[in-house]
Amino acid sequence: MDCLAGAIIIAMGSNLPGDYASSIVLLETALSRFSGAGLHVVKRSSWWRSAAWPDPSKPEYLNGVVLVETSLPPDAVMARILALEADFGRRRGQPNDPRTLDLDLIAHGRQVIDSASLVLPHPRAHERRFVMGPLAEIAPDWVHPALGGTAAEWAAKAHVGADAAPVGP
Repeated sequence: MDCLAGAIIIAMGSNLPGDYASSIVLLETALSRFSGAGLHVVKRSSWWRSAAWPDPSKPEYLNGVVLVETSLPPDAVMARILALEADFGRRRGQPNDPRTLDLDLIAHGRQVIDSASLVLPHPRAHERRFVMGPLAEIAPDWVHPALGGTAAEWAAKAHVGADAAPVGP
């Protein structure tokens, strides 16, 4: 049996510290607020650094992935993570613009959803090394619900953010 079949995976990222001393402090603070949002962190990756994509002249990103447990359905998880983003000063503008906090619901168990308000699994996560690398760090055997292939396999093939690497100890 696949012990990761029920995994709820959230990717985290930041390239603007906002009111915090650094993006790492902002991400750690955001992570500390997950349980208050009903998202109980089971496992987390290290932080990974990568150039901004698609414009590497913008501030570099820090990214990570967390596995959470919750009884909330996918739409409620999305609502909670969007509220957390707003609490940390996230302003939505152009896609790929710099941001204080970016939270993406990558997967909610084995659910495959394609609605106007939610697409699961995340439609581009498998292309992004800054998502698949951290996920492979903590759950290398996780299998993509729609495409198959493990997190480790996708991390090796990911081409967006190919420079992504863990931040030192």
